[in-house]
Amino acid sequence: MLSLLRLFCAILALAPAHSTAMAAPRAELWPRFERHSPGSSEAVDHSLWDRILKSYLRPGGDGVNRFDYGRVSSGDRGLLDSYIDGLSRTDIDGLDRPEQLAFWINLYNALTVKLVLDRYPVASIRDINISPGLFSRGPWGRKLVRLGGEELSLDDIEHRILRPVWRDPRIHYAVNCASVGCPNLREEAYRAARIDAQLDEQARAFVNHPRGMQLDGGRLVVSSIYVWFQEDFGGTDASVIAHLKSHAAPDLAAKLAEVGKIDDHRYDWTLNQ
Repeated sequence: MLSLLRLFCAILALAPAHSTAMAAPRAELWPRFERHSPGSSEAVDHSLWDRILKSYLRPGGDGVNRFDYGRVSSGDRGLLDSYIDGLSRTDIDGLDRPEQLAFWINLYNALTVKLVLDRYPVASIRDINISPGLFSRGPWGRKLVRLGGEELSLDDIEHRILRPVWRDPRIHYAVNCASVGCPNLREEAYRAARIDAQLDEQARAFVNHPRGMQLDGGRLVVSSIYVWFQEDFGGTDASVIAHLKSHAAPDLAAKLAEVGKIDDHRYDWTLNQ
């Protein structure tokens, strides 16, 4: 029995945590967070998050936005803590849907940056092994914030609130896992008034970047996001390809029209520093 356990642990150690189709969490609705207030004029202040992003996010010549974790001042760490604390005291039920969507995305991204800052330097977010459970790896299962009477983890926000409530695949372009392979951490906070346009911009930027997809001799290699969460993109290779075409530049869309399947996928978990 002990030998079998050791073998299982060895296999688990070799497998990329939070990164296989089998291990990718399913979207399971948390009904508590379905409540909202249609027509509400309440708005959340994201100016502190804007300040952090403008101070430390560095767009690279390779199209990858990187965060300058090592240069964040103690004062700005305090501002980040204040921002997250303010979000945690928000009456989320009193917001309309667009305001809620911006709220949850910004909270997820701010919590992720804080996670890395609190343990920096690390080579990858997967090295922050704080999730509960014997075979868990990474930070996604740890409860990080209390809101609306509930303790929430990053997994809760993404897979129990964002994905099942909105059922919008563009959410995958907005939530950031602090990795080079992830769609870029945006240089500004998400806001209700522009959320749809912001998500479209994120989708186009990723799909048309080599991290999103590459065509080599007719072989389609995509980001692992499209494999791990294929159900969010329609559930088949054909539906993923149709999604890619809908956001691709004209020349890339024309090439995709000749492709019938996904040949491979990849993802770079290197920290986006």
